[in-house]
Amino acid sequence: MVVTRRDILAGGLAAATLPAFGNLANAQGKQINVFAHRVLQNVSNGTKGGDVTQGFAKATDATVNWVTFETGPLHDRLFREASLGESTVDVAFILNTYATPRVASMFEPLDTYMAKDPIPDLGDVFPGLVKGVTLDNRLFAMPFRHASTGLHYNEEIFAERGIKGPPQTIEEFVEVAKKCTYTRADGTPVVGMILPGVAYPEVIALARAWDADFITPDMKVVANSPAMVAALTMIRDLYTAGAIPKNLTGMKAEDANTWMQNGRAAMAASSMSRYGLYNDPAKSQVAGKIKTTYFPVAAELKGKYEVAPTKVEFWSMAIPKNSKNKDLAWSFIKAMSSKEAALAAALNGNGPVRSSTYDDPRIKAELPYSEAERKVLKVSRVPLPAFDNAARAADFFKEEAEAAVLGMKTPQRAMDDLTTRVQKLIG
Repeated sequence: MVVTRRDILAGGLAAATLPAFGNLANAQGKQINVFAHRVLQNVSNGTKGGDVTQGFAKATDATVNWVTFETGPLHDRLFREASLGESTVDVAFILNTYATPRVASMFEPLDTYMAKDPIPDLGDVFPGLVKGVTLDNRLFAMPFRHASTGLHYNEEIFAERGIKGPPQTIEEFVEVAKKCTYTRADGTPVVGMILPGVAYPEVIALARAWDADFITPDMKVVANSPAMVAALTMIRDLYTAGAIPKNLTGMKAEDANTWMQNGRAAMAASSMSRYGLYNDPAKSQVAGKIKTTYFPVAAELKGKYEVAPTKVEFWSMAIPKNSKNKDLAWSFIKAMSSKEAALAAALNGNGPVRSSTYDDPRIKAELPYSEAERKVLKVSRVPLPAFDNAARAADFFKEEAEAAVLGMKTPQRAMDDLTTRVQKLIG
């Protein structure tokens, strides 16, 4: 998941505008321990939107103690702590890819708290995020930060090739990718599309144009569906046509970013927040020329979707079952989930999980793709449900997808083989 977002907006939203959260626990003089990735602390304690935690701290007289780690070490520590008889962790930030049923069982279901002291207007939180942290019809975490997939395109390259705007269907996308595979007047070779390998998140980001899944939320392996095969066939055809770099299988996210920044790729499907990276004058040779919008859906699905239901990854807040301060932890989560807090965090650079945040004129002014991102978030969902053998399933996907792209198997055969292999993991 991308955990950096361009600093946004010169103005600030003062912490004083945060609500005096009602019905909070009587926690005079207490400290709450919040375990998180550092970026989550940064967007909570920023300068442009203010200290998002200040309203909570003032209402409860509680001190917020942030304990931060990188993603892997954070989850290792959290799961060790959650397995003890008692923990010092009060609130844990969890990335959706780690939210397996086994992990969820270590955290408090939030439905009871919602019943007695609900978060206002939960329906304002994008449904794909809430569903991603709901297991057995029980909510066990509250979304806080997202990274959603969109389409980035170089408008200067488009103009050179006579293309007036971004493709509106996946069929048009293929045509544009091929047309934008050429050598520019200065001798720079350009590919129509850049893709950082064919691991499942990258493939699914494109496959959602056909509303495809690898594994459904109810754990059915559907990798060999016509929709997924169509996506893999598209990637193979673009690769064969030279519209994707020949070293595709060895490319990383950093490589793809560099190709866009150097003006060597016309389009990329990646986190919409990379708009800032691609247009940063200090890092990009094409600053001001990259536009960001939603990824297009297949023509046959236009009546069902306005935009492709692409993948989204996100961080959520949870309460360990062995926490000593559960009521105070819920007060923190409720405060951080309010509309005011979501906007303040967004002003600090967070990916907002509430639709209403995108109504603010400051967000609209700084992020030209804000309305497109909101449309994506209304229909997007996680690329893969979290389960204990997810890492092995991901390895199998990459192996079979590479075999298809490199011509070692047909896309259908590769996805049939993948379905058989992964089905054995699930049982």
